[in-house]
Amino acid sequence: MPVSATTKALFSRARVLGTGSRALILNESKLYGIFIVIVSDLGWDIQRLGLALPQSGLPNCDYYQVSLEWFDSHANHPTMLQLLAALQSAIDINADFQLYFYNVCSLHKRRLKYQRILSTQPKPTMDQVGPRGLLEYGICNNHLLNSWLIWRKWLFDVDNRSGQETGYLFEPVLANSLGGVSMGSTNSIVKRIGDDGQPTAKGRQVDCYIGAENLAYEFKLRVTIAASGQGRFAEELSFPRECRAAGIIPILIVLDPTPSNRLTELSAAFTANGGRSYIGEEAWAHLEERSGEVMANFIDNYIKPPLTAINEFNTDELTSIKFTWENDQIIITNGEDQYVIIRDNNQQLEDDDPEQ
Repeated sequence: MPVSATTKALFSRARVLGTGSRALILNESKLYGIFIVIVSDLGWDIQRLGLALPQSGLPNCDYYQVSLEWFDSHANHPTMLQLLAALQSAIDINADFQLYFYNVCSLHKRRLKYQRILSTQPKPTMDQVGPRGLLEYGICNNHLLNSWLIWRKWLFDVDNRSGQETGYLFEPVLANSLGGVSMGSTNSIVKRIGDDGQPTAKGRQVDCYIGAENLAYEFKLRVTIAASGQGRFAEELSFPRECRAAGIIPILIVLDPTPSNRLTELSAAFTANGGRSYIGEEAWAHLEERSGEVMANFIDNYIKPPLTAINEFNTDELTSIKFTWENDQIIITNGEDQYVIIRDNNQQLEDDDPEQ
């Protein structure tokens, strides 16, 4: 079966994250594992794609319950050409398979990259954090204070990188699911409005633009009273006005239905400018309906479960956690469960990823 140039290009983009010596590339075993998980999600016969069943069979749990090591465990994996042909076969069955495959690859690459970040983010030095001890010196034992300074700096660094990686992943994945594209401010068709009420040359970031229907989506996990400062909220309120000025219909998606005055105000702003708002279960239903049968499966399997579970956590019930930094690993435990981060002290911390 001939493989189209479009499929070849998609396959190449799906495999690689980043550039140069630090690029993360999905090998045959990982890609085969991704195919196995996807056909299990969709209830397809993997042999229909020209691939053999793995000796261990199909996984009987969701992607997040499959260890990262499992994706590297397939010694008898297909060749790259066989995987490419399988992708073409799947696309021929349902064109939306290309979006599903690309999104799962994007998610998997970012998860692998973040494990690399956790493995290589260096321990802070006292030169970096020492002056901050002036604010707490004498309040507690010096050894405890110094350990506190080091831990909180490292946690801040990895949390900052987590936010960065999530930003590169979350909005583009949802945009792909809807068949749209994310637009940065440089090439955006939505322009900021100046003090005179007229559009300027400065563009506005759009989470998802669907050109065929002239829709601009704004994705939010939640909108609470403390979600942002007054200046930032004023910017959020301006988005639907700027869409209307550009002749585009603004759509607000808020996944967490927790009510707040700001959520009410923001929703009203979208409605007043010819747009619509979908909140909570209505938002999930809208995403699934707009995505189509195949991509609705992706949202149900990869996006909704973790976000729903995390949002249900009661912050009044925080677990006591112990952090232990050993030479080759970091152990995080609450006494019952533990999360072990394997450290690679020979690797240098990678630069920020230029891909967005």
